[in-house]
Amino acid sequence: MGIKTFRPLTPSLRWTEISDFAEITKHEPEKKLTHAQRKTGGRNCHGRVTNRRIGGGHKQRYRIIDFKRDKIGVPSVVVGIEYDPNRTARIALLKYEDGEKRYIIAPLDLKVGAKLMSGPDAELAVGNTLPMKKILPGMPIHNVELKHGKGGQICRSAGMSATIMATEGEYVMVKLPSGEVRKIQGDCYATIGQVGNLDNMNISLGKAGRARWLGKRPCSRGMARNPVDHPMGGGQGKSKGGGGWHHPESPWGKLAKGGHTRRKKKYSNSLILQRRKK
Repeated sequence: MGIKTFRPLTPSLRWTEISDFAEITKHEPEKKLTHAQRKTGGRNCHGRVTNRRIGGGHKQRYRIIDFKRDKIGVPSVVVGIEYDPNRTARIALLKYEDGEKRYIIAPLDLKVGAKLMSGPDAELAVGNTLPMKKILPGMPIHNVELKHGKGGQICRSAGMSATIMATEGEYVMVKLPSGEVRKIQGDCYATIGQVGNLDNMNISLGKAGRARWLGKRPCSRGMARNPVDHPMGGGQGKSKGGGGWHHPESPWGKLAKGGHTRRKKKYSNSLILQRRKK
């Protein structure tokens, strides 16, 4: 796992920094664990654009990831580490004793041949999944459930990990990567370890064309548009929104800098002990 740079033989190679894929051991996905992924171009079922700046991109197949890790007490062996075009993390292929194969998010330092298991009696080792009340405080975790049985929802991207702070009754206090501290039920499952591919944050695309390969189209600033296209458009010269300054916002009026968008009476307010923004 590292970053690969190039001699500047072309203008784009001067700035290109990509992963060296050194941890990848298996290059072809398991066909039975994938399905076709159709491009939408940002359009909904009526053909209207609901997500801008999406279109094109290389054809990809979706890898079915086991976020639930619900084969309790069944040992498995890591068969290979693979690249997943749909996420920043690497994925690991597990083969269980009963012959079934499943993909999981690959934690840091997971090697081929490692033996993994999920359940309350599993060992406290990297890659094993346990209820959070069984995990020792201070241990890094990822793929964290918020509702028991729903599957991991938090800390699934490259380099992410949360930390168990303490256990209080039926709840466990978890510090998330954002700095937020919240209570989660102790029966919820989490996987021990930090998500791998730490160098993903250092990747530089190098050219606009590589963004188009990923399905990302260009984006112009709101100030550079006409008043009909954006609240901040228009004006004589470089003006902040039609000749007079007002707060930066999206085309639909959602505040862009510092505006409170969270509902005041959200059910999870009582579970958040410390907000990410103090």
